[in-house]
Amino acid sequence: MLMVCMRYVKHLPDAEELMLNGFYNFFRTIDRFVYTDKGSINAWLRKIMVNECLMFLRKKQGMKITNEEHAAEIGIDDGQIGRMNTNEIFQLILALPVGYRTVFNLFVVEGYSHKEIAALLDVTEGTSKSQLNKARIQLQKVMKEKKMLL
Repeated sequence: MLMVCMRYVKHLPDAEELMLNGFYNFFRTIDRFVYTDKGSINAWLRKIMVNECLMFLRKKQGMKITNEEHAAEIGIDDGQIGRMNTNEIFQLILALPVGYRTVFNLFVVEGYSHKEIAALLDVTEGTSKSQLNKARIQLQKVMKEKKMLL
């Protein structure tokens, strides 16, 4: 769960605090948990951790995402990413601005839809799509600069 938190905040002490808060909330609300299958505890715990991170970003980091209505889909070469190790990918994601990084993590890593992201961040779906595309463009740019893309 620490790595979940680290994907949203850059500093280890902040991530550790968020993880501890998440576990506290997990145990505080465990009576509401309904077991459905083998992965349900992990999914619920991840959701708690993501929510802790989002609350932190709103309060402490002043996460501001400008509303945008339209965004074209930008692809990223999955073949090149497949040749990178997880630490390289993690470092590239951490280097993104907070808004791009947050939407990228929610969409790509956590699997949220743009509609769900828009509700979580109080933005439009177009803004969510735009932030994701800008994150992809920036990742491609950095990968080209570091000769990770051909």
